Amino acid sequence: MTGSVRRPLLFLDVDGPLIPFGSPRPYPTYETDRPESRETAAHPLLSRLDPAHGPRLAALPCDVVWATTWTADANECIAPRLGLPELAVVAWPDPSEADELDERAGLHWKTRTLVGWAAGRAFAWVDDEISDADRAWVAVHHPGPALLHRVDARAGLGDGDYRLLEEWLRALRGPA
Repeated sequence: MTGSVRRPLLFLDVDGPLIPFGSPRPYPTYETDRPESRETAAHPLLSRLDPAHGPRLAALPCDVVWATTWTADANECIAPRLGLPELAVVAWPDPSEADELDERAGLHWKTRTLVGWAAGRAFAWVDDEISDADRAWVAVHHPGPALLHRVDARAGLGDGDYRLLEEWLRALRGPA
């Protein structure tokens, strides 16, 4: 990237958006030709991870960042299955008194950290636990554009979610 223009960020949760759960119906499963590590084998839901997410995420005009409790394990267990390179990972701070106050106010425990991590940079956040309280807080505390997109954990990221992300990210760049 040249100049001072920086690509927007995409903060991506894993459980829910990439690994759907909670539906009474069976989920499709996907085989991998990669040898399973002991750590990977310990996560039985990884077979629900659709490898088609990798190319779709890589095609988005943004920098994808893991924003998940998987932390660095996302690069070991998730990224290779999707064909993604090692991605940046949000480091979550230890719980604090502010977290308890935020929880009472309906704010997600990730919200403050993601806004701080973005440092004014445009970002989209894809998670299955985003609420209107998070959107309102980000609107007041983040000076740049932000899209907080809630994904249905029972379905995971789908075509409509990708369309929305693509349109929002491309609109940030303005007319071609």
